[in-house]
Amino acid sequence: MSRAANLHARGALSRRRFLQGGAAAGALVVGFHVPPRSALAQAPTPATATPEVNAWVVVRPDDQIVIRVVRSEMGQGTLTGLAQLVAEELECDWAKVSTEYPTPGQSLARKRIWGNFSTGGSRGIRESHDYVRKGGATARVLLVQAAADEWKVPAGECTVSKGVITHAASGRRVRYGQVAAAAAKLTPPADVPLKDPKTWGVAGKRLARLDTVDKVTGKMVYGADFTLPGLLNAAIRDCPVFGGKVKNFNAAAVMGKPGVKHVLRVGDSAVAVVADTWWRAKSALDQLPIEWDFGEHASASSAAFAQVLKAGLDAPDAAAANQNGDARGALAGAARVVEAVYAYPHQNHATMEPMNATARYTAERCEVWTPTQNGEAAHAVASEASGLPLDKCEVYKLMLGGGFGRRGAVHDWVRQAVLIAKQIPGTPVKLLWSREEDMTHGRYHPVTMCKLRAGLDAQGKVTALHMRLSGQSIVAGIFPQNIRNGMDPVAMQGLNAGGGEAMIGYSFPNLLIDYAMRNPHVPPGFWRGVNLNHNAIYLECFIDEVAAATGQDPLALRRQLMDKHPKHLAVLNAVAERAGWGRPAPDVNGQKVFRGLAQTHGFGSYVAACAEVSVSGEGNLAIHRIVAATDCGYAVNPQQIEAQIEGSFAYGLSAALYGACTVKDGRIEQTNFDTYPVMLLGQMPKVESIVMPSGGFWGGVGEPTIAVAAPAVLNAIYAATGKRIRELPLRGQSLKRA
Repeated sequence: MSRAANLHARGALSRRRFLQGGAAAGALVVGFHVPPRSALAQAPTPATATPEVNAWVVVRPDDQIVIRVVRSEMGQGTLTGLAQLVAEELECDWAKVSTEYPTPGQSLARKRIWGNFSTGGSRGIRESHDYVRKGGATARVLLVQAAADEWKVPAGECTVSKGVITHAASGRRVRYGQVAAAAAKLTPPADVPLKDPKTWGVAGKRLARLDTVDKVTGKMVYGADFTLPGLLNAAIRDCPVFGGKVKNFNAAAVMGKPGVKHVLRVGDSAVAVVADTWWRAKSALDQLPIEWDFGEHASASSAAFAQVLKAGLDAPDAAAANQNGDARGALAGAARVVEAVYAYPHQNHATMEPMNATARYTAERCEVWTPTQNGEAAHAVASEASGLPLDKCEVYKLMLGGGFGRRGAVHDWVRQAVLIAKQIPGTPVKLLWSREEDMTHGRYHPVTMCKLRAGLDAQGKVTALHMRLSGQSIVAGIFPQNIRNGMDPVAMQGLNAGGGEAMIGYSFPNLLIDYAMRNPHVPPGFWRGVNLNHNAIYLECFIDEVAAATGQDPLALRRQLMDKHPKHLAVLNAVAERAGWGRPAPDVNGQKVFRGLAQTHGFGSYVAACAEVSVSGEGNLAIHRIVAATDCGYAVNPQQIEAQIEGSFAYGLSAALYGACTVKDGRIEQTNFDTYPVMLLGQMPKVESIVMPSGGFWGGVGEPTIAVAAPAVLNAIYAATGKRIRELPLRGQSLKRA
């Protein structure tokens, strides 16, 4: 068995096979239950319980440990981290650990025993740690008890190390696999204590990822690689204008092309060509005459929507999100007001692997194999598109070739694959989007603007801050039922009041942060870092502007405003000290190097960065070094945290330098990497990570630090050039010194 979570890539894992695997002779299968708040008073028994959140540990007779995890692995190391937590409590041999993906259909058949499948918002470990640790601890208790019963000794006299149980007084030893059958017959304890993280031996260590070998050797199977007997391949083209439809198409023009089997309408807005190979399907699709009805948004443009956003900056219909004191009154009476307007564009996820799914439909069953961040959401879409009930559908999760939020809440490609397969019953069909289709039909990072005004007294101290965000709501586009009183609950990431998620790290005597929702026809989606990305730019760059306006050091001003935010301040101080803030940076290739700071809180973690850049006389930017600090509470695998920090800067700097999707004639203009470039390896700065877990909470890792990439660099650019960049991306903007 592969140590990677890639089981389903080798074929459909049927419910029967799943049950057979879990009930293999002598295997111990442990379910662990974390009831919802509403069910805490209940006392379910093993025979009658229908827990809403469960995870499973399997101990096989050969001592192999299989950990079943529903969170998706998309390069971030979640499966390895969760496996470390289980192995820590289980006291097993780490070399014998592997992982599997259960399916949403299997979970549904057991009344959602695995609970939430969603992987996003850096929740993979921070919202799973408790129940996976309890699962490992429960399995250990049962195995030890089984050995103690066999030896007729108290379980408390037995110890465990790397899957071997020892009774020191008698000198007896037994392996986990040898007592698994007996342990499986025991009643699990109602509760088990968990280890103090200070005692961790497997968790908290820099262990190699479980999936690395399979990726390096090419054994790993992604959606684009997946195949089944009799498989056909589909290429698709949706109306390039969002909301448009297909008027008609001439299938006869391409039906005679080599390998072409079908030309099919897919819903109201798309046409697909199905052939024996994908390239033949794509080549025929390129030659297929299609007439579109572009609909009401045929003339929409980014320029027109920018005017809508600008109007929102001063509009009266704004929802207050965070406020104290009287910011408007304080600004009206301020000795001086500093004001700035910032803007952030639409951006594509640009995952390495375009959207894809393989579907097989019959009147009795619909199966889908796809990379997804949320198997349950994909399962629901498959059911809706096929017209079959959920228990007649199944989704097998494949390894993800990048997610970044695109493969989370919206599964439009799954819907398309099922609609195609439904027209060819019994034949498996793999739908693979072209890069152009992927770019043209993304779920984009929302477009926003922000107007900031700071009131100063005669001594230059900040007396008030008003931030007005005007922009697109992801929640309104995907979960409109969650909008309350004009407020998107995730729009204020990094700006929320204390005591919750994504908290502002500054205190102001008078504060007003409000939001004017303005939604274009371009569909939004959750994007790595989400709203924290632009909110951190707006606030952190503006703090620098206030520092410059008042003649203060940017670090000193931040420290003044952060005296009530010690954890925010701790990561900021850490990067400032490591980077050498206050001392000149060494020249690089004869160019003077300048520094910029940024900090924020998001996805449960405190992060900060100090960027070092140089700008030539011609305006050429070089980013040399970024020092980044993260306090995520508990660190399950420091190596993975460092890798996530480094990867987030690659992604975040690509967005800052190049990431912009613009709309003309109702459609996205950028269709491939020639018009939507990413940062090259030679442009990547050295990243120094400071992992400083303070304990007491579980924060996320994959997304927080992306948000400080751009503002730290922008602030360093100002230090180098005296120019404020208030609109991203940097591409196409002059950086010549002011």
